[in-house]
Amino acid sequence: MSNYPAFPTFYRDGHFTGLKFHCKRAVWNRQGTKAFSEEPSRRNMLRKVLSLFVLCCLGLMEQTPPVASTGAVPSATTTLVWGSGLEANIVLPARFFYIQTVDSSGRNFTSSPGENTFEVKIVSPVEQFTRIWVQVLDRRDGSFLVRYRMYASYTDLHIHILLNDKHVAKSPFILKGPVYHDGCDCPQPSGSVWKEDMQCPVSFPQIEQDLALFPRVDPDRNALEVPQRFGQRQSLCHYTVKDNKVYIKTLGEHVGFRIFMDAFLLSLTRKVRVPDLEFFVNLGDWPLEKRRPSERLHPIFSWCGSNDTRDIVMPTYDLTESVLETMGRVSLDMMSVQANTGPPWREKNATAFWRGRDSRKERLELVKLARAHPDMVDAAFTNFFFFKHDESLYGPLVKHVSFFDFFKYKYQINIDGTVAAYRLPYLLAGDSVVLKQDSGYYEHFYSQLRPWEHYIPIRADLADLQEKIHWAREQDEEARKIAVAGQQFARNHLMGDSIFCYYYKLFQEYAKLQVTEPKIREGMERVEQPTDDLFPCSCHRTPQVKDEL
Repeated sequence: MSNYPAFPTFYRDGHFTGLKFHCKRAVWNRQGTKAFSEEPSRRNMLRKVLSLFVLCCLGLMEQTPPVASTGAVPSATTTLVWGSGLEANIVLPARFFYIQTVDSSGRNFTSSPGENTFEVKIVSPVEQFTRIWVQVLDRRDGSFLVRYRMYASYTDLHIHILLNDKHVAKSPFILKGPVYHDGCDCPQPSGSVWKEDMQCPVSFPQIEQDLALFPRVDPDRNALEVPQRFGQRQSLCHYTVKDNKVYIKTLGEHVGFRIFMDAFLLSLTRKVRVPDLEFFVNLGDWPLEKRRPSERLHPIFSWCGSNDTRDIVMPTYDLTESVLETMGRVSLDMMSVQANTGPPWREKNATAFWRGRDSRKERLELVKLARAHPDMVDAAFTNFFFFKHDESLYGPLVKHVSFFDFFKYKYQINIDGTVAAYRLPYLLAGDSVVLKQDSGYYEHFYSQLRPWEHYIPIRADLADLQEKIHWAREQDEEARKIAVAGQQFARNHLMGDSIFCYYYKLFQEYAKLQVTEPKIREGMERVEQPTDDLFPCSCHRTPQVKDEL
């Protein structure tokens, strides 16, 4: 297992994720993994194939790491360190990497060795002070997630990882050359190079499904027809990205949610040159395009999809903002959840838990069920809005519960709100099993989730909820396996790098469908990049006029 740090590209979170290699046939696949880009360089391809060959011949690919015994002591030499946060050219709002605690005999820890086991320092040898905030998050399964947010750019960074004042693995890790912070406007000119650096998947199932309905996209026609059809009653943003600059025109009255899309487009275009494209974003909860595929469809980008609509789905504004504001103004994000998963499984309350507002009738039924069976379900409202006249029947309201306290319970109930419940990524990332309502709504990753593997399905009307809770109680080990699989899915597919990859791939594939040139339309205004007069950055990359699609 000590060979892992030499090949960090091929595994995540201490596990190989869907990557299989057969020495006899000398072929590989990459289902669910981020190991390869679409256009790997010859040198990188050779390096990766050789790495896989070594791993295969050592018999490491299919083995389960041995588990450290009780009382084992962490070893600085054998402990594993890997992740994108150790690469200079991967720029994220909050960079991150992983530490897997291993003892001197090469056995992995599966429980926490103590939250202060490792010390991480990030410094630049050419700067006296570095404006970098570092957090070491104990995931309590023997691994740690280290995240850091840079507030300035530096030339060279040294990442020191220490265990009892001894360097861990190959520490110090040196990020050579310019290391740009998230606010630095220095895009990688080549999208293919950026995707390879980010280890983006070749494809995303939801993007392929959504765009299959649009064999061609006419920006000129859409610029006329979409505002006429939706602009009076709905709230939308009309965006054009031209020469990697963002332009916008808003339609409708309630356009405050544009801040999420503005911020992400600016962040993405600071990192990579985005193809020229023109598109409309729906700022409301409900997807808009209700026409049949046989009719003339208009491409509308939405944060949620449904079985009855044809919108093009993006990651939700909630998940998008949490990526941008990790270690910023948000407290709930995909990284913080991993360090706040509650007590160990065996110590969790064996009750199904839910808190929320009254945005759907099934939620009323859930609270009613909880009152009838408090030994099975703990559900209550924290706010009344849609069914305020029924507050006397389903109240009183209870105080808000910290999301991290949800994971004191083994079973998490996920029920739609006005549309899909946007809390599902965080519920999956915890250490509880999710009971998910069958739904006609979906987020960008739902098509990759499988019932009974990543979550326990429950009927839309909740008629079998008690039965499913009873099953989970009786089949505790199986429920535990589902919880772990859901957690691994969230760790592998819903972190910040995956969200950036998804957006870029969506924009790239959509741009290919355009049959007329995207334009800066009348009434559009430039969305300016934020300025940092105190810590400006100097971009060392050579601009490029056009990138390949």
